[in-house]
Amino acid sequence: MLNMLEKELEKFGLNDKEAKVYLGLLELSEGSIQDIGKKSGVGRTTVYYIIEGLKLRGLVSEIKKKSKTVFFAEDPRKLEAELDEKKDNLKKIIPELLSITNILDKKPKIRYFEGEEGIKEVYKDTLNYPDQETLAWASQDYSNYFDASFLWNEYLPKRIKKRIWQRTIAPDTKEVRSFADQDEKHLRKTKLVSPEKFPFDVEINLYGKSKIGVMSFRDKIGMIIESEGIYKTLKSIFELNWEYLPEKKYNNSNKSQVPSDMLEESLEQFSQ
Repeated sequence: MLNMLEKELEKFGLNDKEAKVYLGLLELSEGSIQDIGKKSGVGRTTVYYIIEGLKLRGLVSEIKKKSKTVFFAEDPRKLEAELDEKKDNLKKIIPELLSITNILDKKPKIRYFEGEEGIKEVYKDTLNYPDQETLAWASQDYSNYFDASFLWNEYLPKRIKKRIWQRTIAPDTKEVRSFADQDEKHLRKTKLVSPEKFPFDVEINLYGKSKIGVMSFRDKIGMIIESEGIYKTLKSIFELNWEYLPEKKYNNSNKSQVPSDMLEESLEQFSQ
């Protein structure tokens, strides 16, 4: 019976020795440190420290009888009152705890991806937002360190089919100019910057009104950051770049490095 009560008292925040001492005092009605030690089976020195702790919790009191100090256990209903007080205190701070939770919910969510397949996952995530616009700082590193056929045979046709428009700031190279010649067909608008002055070692895509896709083709890693605050700041920087970059006419006589028959075939496949 006592063992069961000890276990139940432990659920109310008493450790095993505190439960033994408190139950021993209840049985004794009152007693000295020595009496309590004998009854509870807890060492005398330990009983003294436990009694002090139980006094602070209002579960034990002391009185002087002649020259001797004796202790007695308070009404067990004090435990219920203590629990009620804790509940009341918890109710008071619940709103503050919830406000902290809301702040944590607004912290950026970050996912990391490795290898070429990981980078493809970042691209594929942008396709989950049809009929929207994607903003991109493009890197030409893809041509040396990434599976370009994925971009032309899979990603681009799907982006066009989902009518995801794109504005791109890209390095001013012959290859990029040939792609820019097909901007209208690819639902894209491109502005160019000097790759010598402004090298882009990674590609950054802004999409979905809160997402940032970062791709390092050379390092074979990708990242998706979900944060309205970071998205809005980067979008403002992009718009500032875009506003001050000049419109350029591209030489349509340049032969595109994207095989048009391959793209048409892919578009036909994804339209079925």
